[in-house]
Amino acid sequence: MLGLVMVLKANSQNEEKIKAYIEKYAPLAINEQVRTGIPAAIKLAQGIHESGAGNGDLALRSNNHFGIKCKSNWTGAVAYHDDDEKGECFRAYDSVAFSYRDHSDFLKTSKRYEFLFKLDITDYKGWANGLKQAGYATNPKYPLLLIKLIENYNLSEFTNTALALQESSYRPPAEETTMKNDSGSH
Repeated sequence: MLGLVMVLKANSQNEEKIKAYIEKYAPLAINEQVRTGIPAAIKLAQGIHESGAGNGDLALRSNNHFGIKCKSNWTGAVAYHDDDEKGECFRAYDSVAFSYRDHSDFLKTSKRYEFLFKLDITDYKGWANGLKQAGYATNPKYPLLLIKLIENYNLSEFTNTALALQESSYRPPAEETTMKNDSGSH
């Protein structure tokens, strides 16, 4: 019985962390959807999953909420973290806002993700499966993990909010404003 109570308590704490993450970072996801066309629901689901709702080691040490590795073209700050291999190089950011922006730019400018932008922006299942297909993650269950987060936390509402903002001619704040609003601490 004590084991069941511990599991329920852990699940409750995780739920609270996820809800807090959504509340804190939904505005960034919405702004990035308006700026780049990446669904806010997908961005939030990826951020939650990849960063452990902002509480994972890589997120805490380097503000990297999307698990983006350095690759050969990265010239910014780095952090080393064990992932598929020991001591892999990951991008590091001054703030979570920079991580959100870089993730968008990473997807938007890479040829291998180009096909995603032809999908309907509300097709989160297509986006989730497409990210896996394009090689974003090695976990074969990656699409299902994202879809479950989107459905369990109604993340599609943020995609719809961004769509409504776009229809009203909303433009995200200038880069300096967006970046200064997030100190990167959590």
